[in-house]
Amino acid sequence: MTYLNPPRVPRNVELPPRQALHAGSTQVLVIGGGPAGIGAALGAANAGAQVILVERYGFLGGNATAALVMPLMSFHNEVKQAVAGDAARLLPPDHGEGEPVVGGVLWVLLEQLVRAGAAIRPSVETGYTVPFDAELFKLVVYDLLEKHEVRTLLHAFASGVVPLPDRARAVFETKSGPLVIDADVIVDCTGDGDIAAAAGASYDIGRPEDGWTQPMTLMFRMVRFDQEEFANYARSHPDQWKGVHGLWDLVRAATDAGELDLPREDMLFFATPNAGEVAVNSTRVTEVLGTSVWDLTRAEFAAHRQMEQIARFLRGRVPGFGQSYVVQSGVQVGVRETRRILGEYELTGEDVLTARTFDDAIARGAYPVDIHNPSGRGTTLRRLPRGASYDIPLRCLIPRGVDRVLVAGRCISGDHVAHSSYRVMPISMATGQAAGVCAALASARGRLPREVSVEAVQRELRAQGASLR
Repeated sequence: MTYLNPPRVPRNVELPPRQALHAGSTQVLVIGGGPAGIGAALGAANAGAQVILVERYGFLGGNATAALVMPLMSFHNEVKQAVAGDAARLLPPDHGEGEPVVGGVLWVLLEQLVRAGAAIRPSVETGYTVPFDAELFKLVVYDLLEKHEVRTLLHAFASGVVPLPDRARAVFETKSGPLVIDADVIVDCTGDGDIAAAAGASYDIGRPEDGWTQPMTLMFRMVRFDQEEFANYARSHPDQWKGVHGLWDLVRAATDAGELDLPREDMLFFATPNAGEVAVNSTRVTEVLGTSVWDLTRAEFAAHRQMEQIARFLRGRVPGFGQSYVVQSGVQVGVRETRRILGEYELTGEDVLTARTFDDAIARGAYPVDIHNPSGRGTTLRRLPRGASYDIPLRCLIPRGVDRVLVAGRCISGDHVAHSSYRVMPISMATGQAAGVCAALASARGRLPREVSVEAVQRELRAQGASLR
């Protein structure tokens, strides 16, 4: 293999000291422009704070756009049993009628997406997911940040944080050289908890028995897909397709013929808002860690080779794909799980599955426990009680022993099981909005985030339309 492996004997070398451009100061600095970062920036701006958002890529949207994670998963509880519909619609058929448990800036984004023709509103017909167009998603987010006067910097990778007597200083690597931005509070929306870890926060990674995380997936889009032809196959083979996944017999035949070599037993793909297009979620790279440059490199090689196998399999063996081809893959492999920063409370799988409530709740979730096997085939899916949702406490956003950094998104404090539910993008956006609000109030009152009363955060969140009990 041609990728670079880690050195057999680690050896550190000294680098010369350097200077960085002081790029500015702000009340709230949001690092990471994915769903959590968008939520944090808008939440802080709506609470009256000056906000800078910094993103490593040349566009916003995070996993929604960089990794093509489509659609937005359901953020509704399930109050009524699903009625079996058309199993070939390529949207989840097993989620019954429910009420949204995430509000606030998520709905601001969704309304903008729908108005732009970039998304389909969640409903029974969509399985309460939100199919969206990734390219239009980028434009809608630009417009939202501009409307809320959020200053944005792209193409800047956060590499560290320096504590100051009364502020925090983040360090970024850019084409213009290193630069720093000072802030009263930093909201870490990197997904990996990079900034909180650099500031000294403790964290867990993976499942407790062996440290392995959920596998990585390279998402990709295929076009010239004939959905009616595929639907005819699915209807005539009802045991082979279950809404968004299946093709077990075809996968087995291709595997036995040496055409497929995948650590999963089926195909998973979703419809998008665009006719003749499908989003494929079927690559799986196991036993790799998203905070290792060596593993990420290996995962990209493996995932792209799996993508080529899957595309050839779909074209050659699956009705509806005869004329299809890959039009786009993710800018990078999609990472489900890395660091979980240890906060003042750790949300547990039991909290999720028993729909536990908390006095300091700042967000809610109802998405199932959804664990892709870290070691190979199989996915564990466990639903909440009918019509229920769980709370996420503010304490999960406050790293232990770190003063001016909050976390939001999939790196908040929780165990491996709870993480598999709250990692999805709508819930990430809700924890982002809460972190942004807490950061804004801390700055305005000259306090540390942990000194802000939860009642004040909840009051502002409700004023912004967030869904709390």
